[in-house]
Amino acid sequence: MPIVLKSAAEIERMAEAGARLTEVMDRIAGAVRPGVSTLELDRIAREGIEAQGAKPAFLGLYGFPATICASPNEVVVHGIPSERPLEEGEILSVDVGLFYGGYAADMARTFPVGRVSEEAERLIRVTEESFWKGFEAARPGARLGDVSAAIQKHVEDAGFWVVREFVGHGIGSAMHEDPQLPNFGRSGVGPQLRPGMTLAIEPMVTLHAAPVVVLEDGWTASSGRGNLAAHYENTVAVTESGPRLLTGRR
Repeated sequence: MPIVLKSAAEIERMAEAGARLTEVMDRIAGAVRPGVSTLELDRIAREGIEAQGAKPAFLGLYGFPATICASPNEVVVHGIPSERPLEEGEILSVDVGLFYGGYAADMARTFPVGRVSEEAERLIRVTEESFWKGFEAARPGARLGDVSAAIQKHVEDAGFWVVREFVGHGIGSAMHEDPQLPNFGRSGVGPQLRPGMTLAIEPMVTLHAAPVVVLEDGWTASSGRGNLAAHYENTVAVTESGPRLLTGRR
C-alpha cells in the first residue's frame, strides 16, 4: 500500500486527537499503584476517551477485547486487562489509542508500580530515551532506516535488547498504515521521509535477547519469565521544519 501523506489541516486534526489521548494517559498514570487492577485502568481509559467525544481505537480492533493493552513485567505488548491487583516492584506497560475527528492517535508508556529495582528503572529510562533518538532522526530527507538505527544503537549501547517481532507503523485515518517501522535496522535505507508522513514510533525493549512468544490467549506477547520489557510510543508527524510530537510532551 502507498504511504499516505497528510495535509497540514489533517495533521492539526491528528494533533487534536493526540491531545485527548495524552490527557487519557495522564489519568492512567495517576492511577497506577500497588493494589489497583489493570481492569480498573481499562475502565479509567474508556471513560476518559468517551468523555471527550472520542472512540477507543483498540476495543474490537482485530478482535481485541479491551480499551488498553496492559502488559506487566515480561509481557512486551497486547496484555489483556485483568482483575489481578498490581504488586509493589512490578512494571506495567500501557498502550492505548483513540479515534477523534476521523483520525487515530496511539501512545504507550511503561510505569513503575511503587518502588522498583534499579535495573527496571534503567530499562524504562533507556526505552524512553531511545524513542527520542528515533524522533530526532525523523526529519524530511532522512530514510526510515535512520530512525530504526538510532533507536537500536541507543538500546544496544545500554546493554539491552530491541524486540524484533513487533514494530511501529504509519498512522492516520486508520490505526495501522504503511510503512512498518522496525526499531532495528540500517541507516540510509528504506523509504525517504517526507513532510506529511505520520508515524507511531514505538521502541519495545527487553533486558535480554529472547524470542517473544504469543501465549494461549492469542494476544499476550511474552519475552519469558524474569525478562522485563518496556514500551514507549508517541504519534509523530514529519514536517518541513522537522518532527512534530502529536501525543505526549517533551
